[in-house]
Amino acid sequence: MNSNNKNQIIRFDWAMKRLLRNKANFSVLEGLLTTLLGEKIIIQRLLESESNQEDEYDKYNRVDMLAENSKGELVLIEVQNNNEYAYFQRMLFGTSKLVTEYINRGESYDKVRKVYSVNIVYFSLGHGTDFVYHGKTEFRGIHTNDLLELTPFQKQTFKVDTVSQLYPEYYILKVNGFNQVAKSPLEEWIYYLNTGEIPSTATAPGLEEARERLKLDSMTKDELAAYYRHLDNIVILRDNINTEREEGRAEGLEKGRAEGLEEGARKKAIKVARYLKSSGTAMELIIGATGLSKEEIEKL
Repeated sequence: MNSNNKNQIIRFDWAMKRLLRNKANFSVLEGLLTTLLGEKIIIQRLLESESNQEDEYDKYNRVDMLAENSKGELVLIEVQNNNEYAYFQRMLFGTSKLVTEYINRGESYDKVRKVYSVNIVYFSLGHGTDFVYHGKTEFRGIHTNDLLELTPFQKQTFKVDTVSQLYPEYYILKVNGFNQVAKSPLEEWIYYLNTGEIPSTATAPGLEEARERLKLDSMTKDELAAYYRHLDNIVILRDNINTEREEGRAEGLEKGRAEGLEEGARKKAIKVARYLKSSGTAMELIIGATGLSKEEIEKL
């Protein structure tokens, strides 16, 4: 095996697919979640969910992992390489589906599981200057702006302090382009997620384990070949995204802003239709969701 591989670390998205599902490597994931959530996270087991099944369309641009921590809470970790304009809604769909999947018929609502949705995105999601965002649900008075709180009985019964702790929480890690010097444990993780490199000075939980367990030279020849194919796919994907952006700009300048926006909307509709079609969605639903004709969809 190439000696240059000796100190190289496997990219996190590939490790999620192949290596981190092994219980022996849970400490890597636990380190990321502990760093992100600000409390010690212990993964009890990985779960299979209808929400985290891969299909052929997602062979290289989507990775889902569903874990249950020591508190019985659910943690959905998703890596997304491909630009998806409706990704915010997708996050909502994923957590909502988990809430309903993991409560048994006839159980009372206090059995609803807490869900953390951790989204590692390698594209520009939304408009913001930070690289880590946290979302939670709070209720505030529209007149007094006071925060709606739990009663002492509810706190004791549900074993939480705030209403927001009962609802799903979302974390978005916008890792693309983070190449600055990492000054905190979370920044060390973001740097690794973006570059696939772990600085020798890194001290964040889980990174030392990643450095030892996710070495490139631990792969077999076949695994290494598959890994390099994955890296090639990522490069091609990003090139395509950049090309689409450049073509969109040129086309917009040439044909005018209105026509450029119309063409952009059509490309998005085709992309959504192709995904829905590959997922086995009924033709009528695809037509309704995209506005494309049956003939156009059949050609995809």
